[in-house]
Amino acid sequence: MFSYTTEERIYSLATPFSPSALAIIRTSGEGCIDSLCNAFSNPGKLSQAKSNSLLHGFMLSSDGQKIDEVVLAVYKSGHGYTGEEAVEITMHGSLPAIKKLSRRLEELGFRQALKGEFTYRAFMHGRMDLTEAEAVEEIVRAKSDEAQKNALDRLGGNLRRAIEEIRARLVDILASLEVQLDYAEDEILEDWVYPKDEVEDIISMLKRMVSTYDSSRLYSQGAVVVLAGKTNAGKSSLFNALLKENRAIVSSEEGTTRDFLEALCDMDGLPVLLYDTAGLRSEGGGVEKEGMKRAKALMDKADLVLYLTDGSDEELPDGDEKTVIINSKNDISGKKDGVSFSSVTGEGIADVVSLVKEKLMGRISLSTDVPQIESARQKDALSASAEILEKSMADENAPVDIMAMYFQDAINSLALLTGEIGSEEILEKLFSSFCLGK
Repeated sequence: MFSYTTEERIYSLATPFSPSALAIIRTSGEGCIDSLCNAFSNPGKLSQAKSNSLLHGFMLSSDGQKIDEVVLAVYKSGHGYTGEEAVEITMHGSLPAIKKLSRRLEELGFRQALKGEFTYRAFMHGRMDLTEAEAVEEIVRAKSDEAQKNALDRLGGNLRRAIEEIRARLVDILASLEVQLDYAEDEILEDWVYPKDEVEDIISMLKRMVSTYDSSRLYSQGAVVVLAGKTNAGKSSLFNALLKENRAIVSSEEGTTRDFLEALCDMDGLPVLLYDTAGLRSEGGGVEKEGMKRAKALMDKADLVLYLTDGSDEELPDGDEKTVIINSKNDISGKKDGVSFSSVTGEGIADVVSLVKEKLMGRISLSTDVPQIESARQKDALSASAEILEKSMADENAPVDIMAMYFQDAINSLALLTGEIGSEEILEKLFSSFCLGK
């Protein structure tokens, strides 16, 4: 079983393995330029290439046959994404050519990279800290503009800089304690005074950063919103209207939707996994009853349930933080109190979207004066540091050696966040969640 290392030359397809205009294969590792000279049509030019330069030519098989026309992006050690010697090969997106070139690279001593191994090497060579490394994958997986923007800010170092600032303040406090410890008991020295205002300010900043986790996750992963209600309440019509396409069958016949449909939907910049479910009623055959059972299971796990009614329901569920009553078919039954819509005229659809965003965003607190976080690992490290500082505040009259341990532990929690300290097991778990080619 392979594990992450920086000792071998690696390669990986960085674009999807499907027919396309172009494909990119990344390589990295000491000696990769010399190795590729054995398969490039102009080896002398490649061996003499300057860093950050492009070369045009052909990749060749072991018997000198052309594999494909390529452009090589050359990076000498200390440059490029990984900080290692590296070459990125841009070729045609031909599946046979990609396979041939992959086999040729393995003949030259390259092995296929593990998930996240390029970013792992970038981290190990000091090109980025762990918060920036995590941001790489967060950008790839972002489901909304806001999530992509926040991840790009983290990749640019805004979270790292904030942590460095907090760490520097804690180091100053620890240094004042170390001075006390360096003096002998019989030497005259002013008593150390707990810097309460300073620590309270640091705790506040840490907690504000933690509070951004829920909103960031909402923008990056989306929320589960379920359309529920009795048969023919207008669920499928609203589903289609929100998606702006005819995904669900709409019919006057009851029980048309037997199973749930799901689709990713953008609601005013907020990614939502939207579910259209089977109508709820006492009648129906075995298949329809199974559909209703699944609908109720989805309602239980939903972040928000939109319960649709056309006014004919004998009984409605109680509206709460999770369940909202929506009046449908207002072109037929007329507009009612609360939010109502017509999928025929389109009236009220925008109100439904606004309500969904308001309900979902209303559950979270937004702090815009601190960097946003999306990683549970980051949340845990920041929370741990804040908790340690709160304990130190509660124990502010403790001896200076005990107090020094509090602040050292708080600093260590932040070092875990950035990757200054950590285990190989943690690193492998983190990077193995990345895409291939990253």
